[in-house]
Amino acid sequence: MSAYLLFAIPFFLLMVGLEMAYAWRRGKKFYRLNDTVANLAVGIGSEATGLFFKLVIFGSYIYIYEHLSFFKQPVAWWSYVLVLVLYDFCFYWAHRMLHVVNIFWGAHVVHHSSEEYNLSVALRQSWFESLFVFFIFIPIPLLGFDPLVFVPAAAFDSLYQFWIHTQTVNKMPRWFEKILNTPSHHRVHHARNPQYIDKNYAGIFIIWDRLFGSFRKEEETPVFGITTPLNSWNPVWANVHYYKLLFEKMKLIRKPLKKIQLLFSKPGWMPEENGGIIQPPKVSVASVHKYDAKNIAGMHLYVIVQLLLIIAGLVAYMYYFETLPAIYQYVLFSIVLIAIVSCGGMLENKTWVIPLEYAKLVLLLVVLNTYYYFYELEWFVVTLAISSVLFILFNIWFTVSLYSKKLGRIG
Repeated sequence: MSAYLLFAIPFFLLMVGLEMAYAWRRGKKFYRLNDTVANLAVGIGSEATGLFFKLVIFGSYIYIYEHLSFFKQPVAWWSYVLVLVLYDFCFYWAHRMLHVVNIFWGAHVVHHSSEEYNLSVALRQSWFESLFVFFIFIPIPLLGFDPLVFVPAAAFDSLYQFWIHTQTVNKMPRWFEKILNTPSHHRVHHARNPQYIDKNYAGIFIIWDRLFGSFRKEEETPVFGITTPLNSWNPVWANVHYYKLLFEKMKLIRKPLKKIQLLFSKPGWMPEENGGIIQPPKVSVASVHKYDAKNIAGMHLYVIVQLLLIIAGLVAYMYYFETLPAIYQYVLFSIVLIAIVSCGGMLENKTWVIPLEYAKLVLLLVVLNTYYYFYELEWFVVTLAISSVLFILFNIWFTVSLYSKKLGRIG
């Protein structure tokens, strides 16, 4: 699964850049820098955490296929087509479950928490939801379909859903809109207008929603985001904030069984004694005020460069992941998390980002050079020279940007 992403990541970034340029030329406000950086940071964290989870998840599918499947299906052209349909059918139910069960919605909510809608939102993926839904896809290996067929189907399903996260396409041809998922259908899915909530779960085939009563046509202009806005650019907080909210609600409920019921009820549910179901508020494009934060003065370009370097580092990390010593797998993973959290902190004008960014630069210098000293000694001197120069340059750049305008009222 990760192999195709090594090729897909540059394509994704190119398409985001092209859509951003198109929106700028047409005067369309599809993108904001802070939101786009947050989307990419969440996506980086998703791919980094996924390296650990996917080994377990796909390993379990392989085990089921080899030891528990009812029979073995041939690897033929028709099996690829059939598995794609089966996978998308399972995806529909997995996706629906993520929306209608509180404890699962807590993992999926990160994908919906952007208040914009563009191709970068497609990359804003949960770090944990695969652990909640992988069992729904177990029937595919149980039916004897080879992982060599399953993995391409899963990859294609994910790739297809990238292009539907756009406002640049209004409607596709009528026949297309009837059968397949489209940007129009998926804009409904990402909207928080009450009539659009929990609609259009499809991955590729919108026919599942039409069959199972969850389809809604795009009519009123969608307002994107979640009913209780995230109000943060922090990628870690984006992945855990809903569980904090659930914990706070559980403290208000007196009966133990009702506390458990909350976890498995639909978002918005509360016991009658606690006020009952909370209905989503009505919204309109004119009435919504999107979250923003005053960025640290002069830091925009620094954040962009750091993010691009993090993405390049992620690609290298994914490529060499299986050959890295275990200690470096975890240490480099930690550096990735620190780096994207630091980017979010700069966008939110947080004081804690100052020591964190300096610590990140030091940690990266030490870890990178100790790795080359112990495992790639022939490249150690070159790596030491280049990394030391970059370490000095980024320290100077960060410090100058930070203090160029008296910290821009850091708070």
